[in-house]
Amino acid sequence: MAQNSLATALNLGFLTILQENNGYLGGYLVTNQWGRPLEFRLSTLVHPNRVQQILYGGTLQGYICGDLIGRTLVEKTGSAVDCIITDRPAGLDLRLHLEVPVACLVDAQDGQGPVISHPRFANDLPRIRALLDRLDDHFDLAEPFARIREAIAEARKMGATNRAA
Repeated sequence: MAQNSLATALNLGFLTILQENNGYLGGYLVTNQWGRPLEFRLSTLVHPNRVQQILYGGTLQGYICGDLIGRTLVEKTGSAVDCIITDRPAGLDLRLHLEVPVACLVDAQDGQGPVISHPRFANDLPRIRALLDRLDDHFDLAEPFARIREAIAEARKMGATNRAA
Protein backbone atom coordinates (compact mmCIF):
# COMPACT_ATOMS: atom_id res chain seq x y z
CA MET A 1 0.00 0.00 0.00
CA ALA A 2 2.83 2.43 0.77
CA GLN A 3 4.34 1.69 -2.62
CA ASN A 4 1.04 2.60 -4.28
CA SER A 5 1.01 5.92 -2.37
CA LEU A 6 4.51 6.71 -3.59
CA ALA A 7 3.55 5.91 -7.18
CA THR A 8 0.79 8.50 -7.02
CA ALA A 9 2.85 11.19 -5.28
CA LEU A 10 2.82 14.50 -7.10
CA ASN A 11 5.34 17.32 -6.79
CA LEU A 12 4.62 20.76 -8.20
CA GLY A 13 6.97 23.64 -8.85
CA PHE A 14 5.74 27.21 -8.46
CA LEU A 15 7.76 29.94 -10.21
CA THR A 16 7.17 33.65 -9.87
CA ILE A 17 9.25 36.54 -11.07
CA LEU A 18 8.91 40.01 -9.60
CA GLN A 19 9.64 42.92 -11.91
CA GLU A 20 10.82 46.06 -10.22
CA ASN A 21 12.27 49.37 -11.32
CA ASN A 22 15.81 48.08 -11.11
CA GLY A 23 15.41 44.49 -12.31
CA TYR A 24 13.86 41.07 -11.97
CA LEU A 25 13.89 38.69 -9.01
CA GLY A 26 12.58 35.12 -9.02
CA GLY A 27 11.43 32.60 -6.48
CA TYR A 28 10.81 28.89 -7.00
CA LEU A 29 8.93 26.73 -4.50
CA VAL A 30 8.56 22.96 -4.84
CA THR A 31 5.66 21.44 -2.94
CA ASN A 32 4.08 18.05 -2.61
CA GLN A 33 0.49 17.52 -3.68
CA TRP A 34 -0.76 18.85 -0.35
CA GLY A 35 1.12 22.12 -0.69
CA ARG A 36 3.84 21.28 1.81
CA PRO A 37 7.19 22.82 0.90
CA LEU A 38 9.96 20.49 -0.23
CA GLU A 39 12.47 23.05 -1.47
CA PHE A 40 12.76 26.80 -2.08
CA ARG A 41 15.18 28.78 -4.22
CA LEU A 42 15.62 32.49 -4.70
CA SER A 43 17.43 34.14 -7.61
CA THR A 44 19.74 37.08 -7.51
CA LEU A 45 18.45 40.34 -8.96
CA VAL A 46 18.83 40.47 -12.75
CA HIS A 47 19.49 43.93 -14.20
CA PRO A 48 19.16 44.06 -17.99
CA ASN A 49 21.18 46.97 -19.33
CA ARG A 50 19.99 49.31 -22.07
CA VAL A 51 21.92 47.45 -24.80
CA GLN A 52 20.26 44.16 -23.79
CA GLN A 53 16.87 45.84 -23.76
CA ILE A 54 17.45 47.07 -27.30
CA LEU A 55 18.89 43.82 -28.67
CA TYR A 56 16.32 41.48 -27.06
CA GLY A 57 13.37 43.76 -27.76
CA GLY A 58 10.05 42.01 -27.16
CA THR A 59 11.78 38.75 -26.26
CA LEU A 60 13.59 40.20 -23.22
CA GLN A 61 11.01 39.21 -20.58
CA GLY A 62 10.75 35.64 -21.90
CA TYR A 63 14.54 35.37 -21.88
CA ILE A 64 14.89 36.74 -18.35
CA CYS A 65 11.92 34.83 -16.86
CA GLY A 66 12.35 31.53 -18.70
CA ASP A 67 16.05 31.23 -19.35
CA LEU A 68 18.05 33.34 -16.90
CA ILE A 69 15.91 33.05 -13.79
CA GLY A 70 13.53 30.10 -14.31
CA ARG A 71 15.98 27.61 -15.77
CA THR A 72 18.69 28.52 -13.27
CA LEU A 73 16.36 28.04 -10.30
CA VAL A 74 15.01 24.71 -11.59
CA GLU A 75 18.51 23.38 -12.37
CA LYS A 76 19.74 24.24 -8.86
CA THR A 77 16.78 22.49 -7.25
CA GLY A 78 17.23 18.87 -6.21
CA SER A 79 13.51 18.01 -6.07
CA ALA A 80 11.98 16.68 -9.29
CA VAL A 81 8.54 17.99 -10.25
CA ASP A 82 5.70 16.70 -12.40
CA CYS A 83 4.64 20.18 -13.51
CA ILE A 84 5.75 23.79 -13.04
CA ILE A 85 3.17 26.51 -12.58
CA THR A 86 3.98 30.17 -13.01
CA ASP A 87 1.94 33.32 -12.57
CA ARG A 88 3.90 35.18 -15.25
CA PRO A 89 3.12 34.45 -18.94
CA ALA A 90 6.78 35.18 -19.78
CA GLY A 91 7.68 32.31 -17.45
CA LEU A 92 6.17 29.88 -19.97
CA ASP A 93 9.43 30.21 -21.95
CA LEU A 94 10.96 27.96 -19.29
CA ARG A 95 9.23 25.09 -21.14
CA LEU A 96 11.68 25.63 -24.04
CA HIS A 97 14.42 24.24 -21.77
CA LEU A 98 12.61 21.41 -19.93
CA GLU A 99 10.79 18.16 -20.59
CA VAL A 100 8.38 18.94 -17.75
CA PRO A 101 5.16 20.76 -18.67
CA VAL A 102 4.93 24.41 -17.64
CA ALA A 103 1.57 26.08 -17.06
CA CYS A 104 0.65 29.68 -16.40
CA LEU A 105 -2.18 30.41 -14.01
CA VAL A 106 -4.15 32.97 -16.01
CA ASP A 107 -5.92 34.57 -13.06
CA ALA A 108 -3.56 34.27 -10.13
CA GLN A 109 -6.16 35.93 -7.86
CA ASP A 110 -8.44 32.94 -8.40
CA GLY A 111 -6.55 29.83 -7.38
CA GLN A 112 -8.93 27.68 -9.41
CA GLY A 113 -8.55 29.79 -12.57
CA PRO A 114 -7.68 28.44 -15.99
CA VAL A 115 -4.15 27.55 -16.99
CA ILE A 116 -2.42 27.95 -20.34
CA SER A 117 0.68 26.32 -21.78
CA HIS A 118 3.41 27.61 -24.06
CA PRO A 119 2.06 27.99 -27.62
CA ARG A 120 4.73 25.61 -28.94
CA PHE A 121 3.61 22.95 -26.45
CA ALA A 122 -0.18 23.05 -26.74
CA ASN A 123 -0.22 19.25 -26.31
CA ASP A 124 0.91 19.80 -22.71
CA LEU A 125 -2.53 21.06 -21.66
CA PRO A 126 -4.24 17.64 -21.34
CA ARG A 127 -1.26 16.37 -19.31
CA ILE A 128 -1.32 19.49 -17.11
CA ARG A 129 -5.05 19.20 -16.53
CA ALA A 130 -4.71 15.50 -15.66
CA LEU A 131 -2.02 16.33 -13.09
CA LEU A 132 -4.05 19.18 -11.59
CA ASP A 133 -7.14 16.93 -11.42
CA ARG A 134 -5.18 14.77 -8.97
CA LEU A 135 -5.04 17.65 -6.49
CA ASP A 136 -7.58 18.15 -3.74
CA ASP A 137 -10.54 20.27 -4.86
CA HIS A 138 -9.59 22.88 -2.28
CA PHE A 139 -5.97 23.23 -3.44
CA ASP A 140 -5.52 26.92 -4.24
CA LEU A 141 -2.95 27.23 -7.02
CA ALA A 142 -2.49 30.95 -6.29
CA GLU A 143 -1.61 30.45 -2.61
CA PRO A 144 1.98 29.19 -3.11
CA PHE A 145 2.77 32.39 -5.04
CA ALA A 146 1.79 34.44 -1.98
CA ARG A 147 4.17 32.33 0.11
CA ILE A 148 6.98 32.89 -2.40
CA ARG A 149 6.46 36.67 -2.40
CA GLU A 150 6.39 36.70 1.40
CA ALA A 151 9.60 34.62 1.54
CA ILE A 152 11.25 37.03 -0.91
CA ALA A 153 10.26 39.96 1.31
CA GLU A 154 11.74 38.20 4.36
CA ALA A 155 14.93 37.36 2.47
CA ARG A 156 15.28 41.01 1.53
CA LYS A 157 15.01 42.03 5.16
CA MET A 158 17.86 39.64 5.90
CA GLY A 159 19.85 40.85 2.88
CA ALA A 160 19.78 37.40 1.27
CA THR A 161 18.73 38.49 -2.24
CA ASN A 162 22.24 39.66 -3.01
CA ARG A 163 23.72 36.27 -2.06
CA ALA A 164 21.07 33.77 -3.19
CA ALA A 165 21.22 31.91 -6.48
